[in-house]
Amino acid sequence: MSDTRQHVHELVDRLPPTQLSAVAGLLEAMIHEDDDELSEEDRQAVTASREYFQKGGEGIPFEQVVADLGFTMDQVRGHKGD
Repeated sequence: MSDTRQHVHELVDRLPPTQLSAVAGLLEAMIHEDDDELSEEDRQAVTASREYFQKGGEGIPFEQVVADLGFTMDQVRGHKGD
């Protein structure tokens, strides 16, 4: 087994159940990403997004999205509020 694979196994073994579930979902998405077929509407949205950013369009900072949803960054990071 490669050093990287062993290291990943060690890290996974240390994760709490909630994070383990998230990592499992991420790994499944990475493995099956080629299997997912995009609809024509999805392809058009991806193309429009790429064109927007190529023309200098800017995204929304994550912190702003969090605030717009009524959360704080501490809540997102899992910190307990006072």
